[in-house]
Amino acid sequence: MDTDNWKLPPIEKIPEAYSAVADDRVAMGEHSAKVRSSDGTKTYTVQWDGDAYTSDDNGSKWQNYSGYPILAVLLLQGKLPLDRRIADLFRGIPWKELNKAHKNKYAEALAEFMSGKTEAERKSIEQDMHTVYDALAKLQLKRLRRGGFEKKTVPEVKLSPFPVPTVLETKNEEQLTELLDLCRKMESVPFSADATLENLWIRTDSGIHLAAEATFGKERFQRFLSEFFSGDLRKVSHDVKPVMRRLLDRGLPAEGFVFDTALAAYLLNALDGNRPLGKIVPDYLSMEPPGGEAASVEAIALLQPKLTAELKRFGMERLYSEVEFPLCRVLAEMEHTGVRVDPEMLKSFGKLLAQKMEAVQKQAFDHAGEVFNRNSPKQLGELLFEKLKLPSGKKTKSGYSTDIEVLENLKNRHPVVADVIEFRQLSKLKSTYADGLLAEIAEDGRIHTTFQMMTTATGRLSSTEPNLQNIPVRSELGSELRKMFVAAPGHLLIDADYSQIELRILACISGDEAMQEAFRSGEDIHTVTASQVFHVPPDQVTPEMRRKAKAVNFGIVYGISRFALAEDIGVSRKEADEYMNRYFQRYAGVRRYMDSIVEQAKRDGFVSTILGRRRYLPELQSPVYNIRAFGERVALNAPIQGASADLIKLAMIHVFRRLKRENLRSKLILQIHDELVIECPQEETDTVGKLLKEEMEHVQSLAVPLIAEVGAGPDWASAK
Repeated sequence: MDTDNWKLPPIEKIPEAYSAVADDRVAMGEHSAKVRSSDGTKTYTVQWDGDAYTSDDNGSKWQNYSGYPILAVLLLQGKLPLDRRIADLFRGIPWKELNKAHKNKYAEALAEFMSGKTEAERKSIEQDMHTVYDALAKLQLKRLRRGGFEKKTVPEVKLSPFPVPTVLETKNEEQLTELLDLCRKMESVPFSADATLENLWIRTDSGIHLAAEATFGKERFQRFLSEFFSGDLRKVSHDVKPVMRRLLDRGLPAEGFVFDTALAAYLLNALDGNRPLGKIVPDYLSMEPPGGEAASVEAIALLQPKLTAELKRFGMERLYSEVEFPLCRVLAEMEHTGVRVDPEMLKSFGKLLAQKMEAVQKQAFDHAGEVFNRNSPKQLGELLFEKLKLPSGKKTKSGYSTDIEVLENLKNRHPVVADVIEFRQLSKLKSTYADGLLAEIAEDGRIHTTFQMMTTATGRLSSTEPNLQNIPVRSELGSELRKMFVAAPGHLLIDADYSQIELRILACISGDEAMQEAFRSGEDIHTVTASQVFHVPPDQVTPEMRRKAKAVNFGIVYGISRFALAEDIGVSRKEADEYMNRYFQRYAGVRRYMDSIVEQAKRDGFVSTILGRRRYLPELQSPVYNIRAFGERVALNAPIQGASADLIKLAMIHVFRRLKRENLRSKLILQIHDELVIECPQEETDTVGKLLKEEMEHVQSLAVPLIAEVGAGPDWASAK
């Protein structure tokens, strides 16, 4: 085996590994793992032979350090210490987007994330990162050189060459008309389009046709697109939502779509994310990846019946046909509509941050006794470690390190350090939210985010370019930012949020009568739990008791350990043990569910949601304890979190269709986890508020009621 040693990565790669673990983006096998990127567009392969590792992520390939996919695998294998409580703080962070925004200055990207955390959280994170980093250094991790991996898997199946189809170019009006006539005779029409919608490859019974705007001119081709994308023609393609969005943006119909090969393949194995055709064809057709657009259309045609049969075989027909596929159109319209933002408020917010930055900078110069360039690591390092004689944490090739971890460890040693940290935080807030959101406002005065459907293993949606799901919720900053998302003149925003949906789902799928009765009676579940755990009447439950009971309730959903619970609520492990034991005495059905779902997952290799969404669990077969334990936590949580994702998606579809059916002008514009936002003409406010609450609460018949809390206002903050 040909090996050498990996270089140590930047310490900021550890949080990226935490996120991969917390977001369930790592699928562990016996000698390899698949690690999906934070935006779901790439899947990296980590392989190991004994204690030597290789990976195809960019950091590992080009920088020769162990990239975050390897770190995530090491955390799950128990070779690096994994604190689940810390890792969970990094759930849902769009690292790819953050790193890109900061031009791969990882310390800056991390500083932006840390700015939204409390001081206690930042301290815990930094301590844990250094613990992990020290453990990584001690490992002296070996690297497998190219060709050094001894493959222990079964031999690859020999793939048949993919046929190269002939392309029939559509050259005149008569052929264009004939093409539409041929399409109308087809049960479904496979097609592929380029990003500009200037070229379409269309498969009919007579072959594959190319229709190009360059041949017919923009006006004539626009009429052709209007006919082709009408509801008269049933169309099949790969990843249809972006096509729908481009059609809507150009004022064209986006009707008649009946199948999406990318979405079907994602449902069949969500661990692989949004796969290109070249990755799907070998798996389902035993053929080599198709070359070129014409071959891709042929592949789409061949995949449709195969994937349809697979969805039926695995019991996911309803999930696909009633939830995932209809949602494509809903999301495309939401993206097209966008959300209105007040640019003047954003500018004022930016000016306020700039003023605070100026004041903090002056204070830093006063504390330092000299003017220095805060953006120069060299000058800052010389000031801190040579003039002020502070202990230097580490040195880089170019001098002293002044990254966020170093500064946090020094902030109580000299006031200038706290100034520099605060300045960086303000700077990131300004660049990300004030300047960043301002730059995303389109000509229509609205921000048009992109909703990603195929990035998470649980089915949750994510938002990119920009990420509107990452705006702080409970902080003062988040409240200020939400004020800047406003309704159009004469309109209001209506916001509805599911109340405790994951606990309600747990009550349903566990069959626990005590928990179900608490929800049916309308009692506060955290007060009820506190009353049982602390043996006091409900009216004697203190806020502190309720806080601890809430931590237990939500901890159960995420498979929290007794040690982590003790840390969370600040009690001894013995006390945490007592709380958990009392909890399971009260909710014995939850205990039975937790035991049975793990056993079922070990037997079947997967868990399912109420609507049949599967999460496969190869981790449960691992010989490594930490990986098996991770798989057990996923087995507990995936049916709950996945069902929550299913229900909010179903609610979106029902709300969208009812708004259309009742000829209302209100439009669904945002989805954030368990929350929906509608922009509504003022005269429709009462009607739409009732409609939204009704559809969300009756989206699915469950053993306990679903509750949606609805509010309205001129901006997002007042509607919340």
